[in-house]
Amino acid sequence: MAIGAFVEGAPAGGGEGYSGRVTPFVVLSCVVAGSGGILFGYDLGISGGVTSMDSFRKRFFPEVYRQSQKQGTKVSHYCEFNSELLTVFTSSLYIAGLVATLVAASITRRYGRRVSMLIGGTVFVVGSVFGGAGVNVPMLILNRILLGIGLGFTNQSIPLYLSEMAPPQYRGAINNGFELCISLGLLFANILNYFVNKITAGWGWRISLSMAALPAAFLTMGAIFLPETPSFIIQRDGDTDKAMILLQKLRGTTSVQKELDDLVSASNLSRTTRYPFRNIFMRKYRPQLVIALLIPFFNQVTGINVMNFYAPVMFRTLGLKEQASLLSSVVTRLCATFANIIAMIVVDRFGRRKLFLVGGVQMILSQFTVGAILAAKFKDYEDMNNEYAYLVLITMCVFVAGFAWSWGPLTFLVPAEVCPLEIRSAGQSIVVAVVFLMAFVIGQTFLEVLCSIKSATFFVFGGWICLMTLFVYLFLPETKKLPMEQMEQIWRRHWFWKKIVGEEVEKKEAESGKSALPGL
Repeated sequence: MAIGAFVEGAPAGGGEGYSGRVTPFVVLSCVVAGSGGILFGYDLGISGGVTSMDSFRKRFFPEVYRQSQKQGTKVSHYCEFNSELLTVFTSSLYIAGLVATLVAASITRRYGRRVSMLIGGTVFVVGSVFGGAGVNVPMLILNRILLGIGLGFTNQSIPLYLSEMAPPQYRGAINNGFELCISLGLLFANILNYFVNKITAGWGWRISLSMAALPAAFLTMGAIFLPETPSFIIQRDGDTDKAMILLQKLRGTTSVQKELDDLVSASNLSRTTRYPFRNIFMRKYRPQLVIALLIPFFNQVTGINVMNFYAPVMFRTLGLKEQASLLSSVVTRLCATFANIIAMIVVDRFGRRKLFLVGGVQMILSQFTVGAILAAKFKDYEDMNNEYAYLVLITMCVFVAGFAWSWGPLTFLVPAEVCPLEIRSAGQSIVVAVVFLMAFVIGQTFLEVLCSIKSATFFVFGGWICLMTLFVYLFLPETKKLPMEQMEQIWRRHWFWKKIVGEEVEKKEAESGKSALPGL
C-alpha cells in the first residue's frame, strides 16, 4: 500500500489524546491481510474473461458458442450470451459466499479475524484446484462454490482487521488498500486472460482458473504469522498488557493509554452483548443497520459487477473481437486502479461524503451516456462501428474510475467505522452478505435483462445511482473526524438520526458520566 511518511504525534483525526504513526509493522500486517482483496478481485475478473473465450464456451457452453458465432438462428446482439447455465456458473459463487459470511461472523467474533482469514484462504486454494482441473460443468460450479465460501470468510474478516489495526487518522487510507487489492486482482486477471487466450491449443482457461491459488496461498501463509488486533485481544481474554505492547508496536510510540482505555471500554460493552445479530436490530443501532444494509446494496446496483465479470462479454457484444474485448477490460481496470490510489491519498483529507457525492455524479453521467450511445447506434443485428464501441469503452473507463475512488473502497470502510465493537462483526457480515446476495441477483439476471430491455439497462443503473447519491447527501454523516470507539456522537448531531438515537445516546452518557468530545 502506498502510504506516505507520517510523523509520530500527528493529530488523531478527532481522537483527542491519541498519538502514533504508521509503522512498518502495521503496514506489513495490513499488506498481508489486504491481499485477501486480490482473491475477490481476481475471481471477479477471471470469470468474465474465460466465459468470453471461444475455447472455454465451445467445451462447456456450446449453445452460447454457436449463438456468438452466428451459427443457426439469427440472434440479437443483446442476447448472444444469454444462457441460464452460463449465469449459474458466474453467480453460484455469490450465493455460497452469502451463506459463508453469516457463518464467518460467529467464528470471527469468537476465534478472531486471523482464523477467518486462514479458513478462507485454505478453502480458496482447494477450490482453485477444481477450476484448473475441470472436465465438466458440475466441476466448474463446485469450483465456484468453494471460492465463494473462501471469499465469504475473507471479505467478512479483512475489512474489520484493517480498520482495527490502523491508526484512526489514517484508517481511511489503509482500509482503502483493500479496494486497491481488489482492483489489482481484477487487473491481474484481465492481463492473464489476455495472454493465455493466445494459446492456440485452447487450454489457456485452465491457467486462468487455477492461478487463483497463488494469492490464496500467500494470504494463508501470511495469516499464520499475523498478530490479532488489539480490540480482539482485549475482547477475548481481557489481556490489556498484551494489547498495550501490541499497540505500542503498531503505533511506534509508548503513548497509547488513551487509545487503550477506549478499546477496554468498548470491549466491556461488547462482553455484555451475547447476540450481536439480534442486538443490531435494536433502536439505538438503527443508523448502523440501515448503513450496513443500504451501502452494499447501492454498491451493487451501480452496475459495477456488470463491468467486473461481464466486461469482456459486453465488449464482444458491441462487436469487438475476442482479443480486443479482453484488452479493453485491461484498460478499464488500469483506470480503476489509478483511481483507487487517488482515493487512498485523499480519503482522510477530504472525507467520505465528498468522495461518495463526486463519484456518484461521475457514474450517473457515464451510465446515461452509455445508454444513449447504445440506443442510438447499436442495432440488434448490426455490429456497432468501432468508433462508437471505443467511445463506450472510454465512457466505461470514466465510470469505473468514479466507482473506484468512491463507492468501491467506501462500501467496506464506512460500515466498519460506524459499527461499535459489540455489533461490528455482525454489521460486517451483513455488509458482505448483501454484496454477495446482490452480486448473485445481478449476475443471474443481467444477461436476461440486457436481452429484454437492451440499452435501457444502463438508464436503470443510472437511476439507481441518482437515488443512492441523494441518500448519501441526506442521511450519511461524515465519519473521518472520530475514532471508531467514539463514533456514536455523529448520530446525535445528524438532523435525522438524532430523532431516533439521540435519547439513547444521552441516556447512555448520563449513566456513564461521559460527555461529548470538546469542539465537535
